[in-house]
Amino acid sequence: MFGEAWVYESIVGALPGVRLSETAAIALQLLIFETGLLLLAWAYDLWNAVPAGTAAVGVAAVGSYLMLKLGESNRTLDVSETYYRLLFGSSIEVVLAVLAFIAVVTHLFVTDPATVGGPAPAAQLLPFPVAVAEEPLVTDLFGASPPTPVVFFALLVLWDLCYRIGTSWWTAVVSLYRELRLTVGPGTALRFRRLDALNVVFAFAQLALVPFITDRPVLLVAMLGHVVAVTVVSGAAIALSLAAER
Repeated sequence: MFGEAWVYESIVGALPGVRLSETAAIALQLLIFETGLLLLAWAYDLWNAVPAGTAAVGVAAVGSYLMLKLGESNRTLDVSETYYRLLFGSSIEVVLAVLAFIAVVTHLFVTDPATVGGPAPAAQLLPFPVAVAEEPLVTDLFGASPPTPVVFFALLVLWDLCYRIGTSWWTAVVSLYRELRLTVGPGTALRFRRLDALNVVFAFAQLALVPFITDRPVLLVAMLGHVVAVTVVSGAAIALSLAAER
């Protein structure tokens, strides 16, 4: 499995003495994260952060399901080894996830506090008005002095989300490369188109987080831009696949 799967899949398959089905692995992830969220909310009286935290945990769980489905289905298709080496063996999705995670953390702890209370340039990129936040997002969710365990847990969930975003980006890019450079049979092409469409669903699922960042123009632009980018690139792969069959 190693070198032929994403890092997340490899971790699930490498737990010593444990063999979990996809459903069990996702259910366990959801249980652990949601339980941790509720316990921290109870311990530090941060119930106002529970809706956003639950949405993030839910999106991560959906992402886990779609990652496992995309990974398993991709490995059953007949295509050049180059495709599988790029998709799974390169671990580029981890690099993209690290970059996304660093960018978001930098924004949360540096840019957001420095620009709160005033109009953000990023708001001009949106076709609709955006409310002006009165305090940093971290303060809004966790208070003026966020407890260390809460910040640790929040960053863990954030990393989980960024990893899935990186995977979605890389899946879209490799799919477009596949259609531009590789040849597949008609039956395989149809199944690839379905997987490309599933990746778009993967991206759209993350829109569940939008209600919690409507007054954060930078995060909102980044989220919507991510969904548009994945949709355009995956859509281009689907269009090329359909054109090749005509």
